[in-house]
Amino acid sequence: MSGLEDLYREIILDHYRSPRNRGELETPPAKRAEGFNPLCGDEIVVYVDIDDNDVVQDIKIGGQGCSISQSSASMMSAAVKGKTLDEVRDITTSFKHMMSIHETGLEGEAEEEVSFDDDVGDLEALRGVVKFPVRIKCATLSWHTLLEAIEQDADASA
Repeated sequence: MSGLEDLYREIILDHYRSPRNRGELETPPAKRAEGFNPLCGDEIVVYVDIDDNDVVQDIKIGGQGCSISQSSASMMSAAVKGKTLDEVRDITTSFKHMMSIHETGLEGEAEEEVSFDDDVGDLEALRGVVKFPVRIKCATLSWHTLLEAIEQDADASA
């Protein structure tokens, strides 16, 4: 398993060193949301441009923080770009489920595996974060911020 963990570590570091979709979008038309974790200082800004068919046309990420928060934001942006809002919500739910700590049953059953229906790139590399519960908030910050941004869009159209 060490080889796989090394690969995952390299993927995380690659996204940290060379983040995807870094920058800003004009607001409006893009929606903007900010996320902040006061416990560690991670900051995420998400800009999302959603077309009339509820498809994420473009997404940009800003902010600063640890390698986990910034890598997760980069991976998230790559995973949701070009997806419908329903697909974004499904991917987010799957990711947050993967990031939750599952207890084994009384009989010692294995943890439930989470799989993604679509190709979402490198997200699997973050699975090991659950071994460090204090870092789960780092990994999920950008996802919560993304949902806040797209819900602004839903609230505005209601």
